[in-house]
Amino acid sequence: MPQASMVPRTRDLIRELVRAYQAFEQRSNNRIRLHGLTHAQFDVIATLGNTQGMSCKTLSEKTLITKGTLTGVLDRLLEKALISRTVDANDRRSLFVALTPAGETLFHTAFPDVAGHLRAAFDHMSDAELAQATALLHQLRTALDNHQES
Repeated sequence: MPQASMVPRTRDLIRELVRAYQAFEQRSNNRIRLHGLTHAQFDVIATLGNTQGMSCKTLSEKTLITKGTLTGVLDRLLEKALISRTVDANDRRSLFVALTPAGETLFHTAFPDVAGHLRAAFDHMSDAELAQATALLHQLRTALDNHQES
């Protein structure tokens, strides 16, 4: 299919994906800020929550934060004493990141608050509709992950 004919086919999808992400960020950012965090800092706290910690590489793969930005986010969380960052005993080239007790406390306060706040936005949707939306979003993400640049 020629490149030009693809634009109308995907334009509306791309527009709605961007708008949905913007709405998600707008609705969640104010709530996240109530806990003294940026969206990226919350992403790290939420990812590390209920874990023993993980390598920076794994954390980078599990969050929505680019590798280049992650170092700065971790530096600010260290300054707030919410995480610890140590050399991995199994691989001295790798850093291991974990929540501190203060980080654990914040996770157990902030995560349920933000998740509950966001959950209210979807109360009008049935379980089947939420499952369908989740499956479609997964399918879209997989398509984007598998797309090879020409």
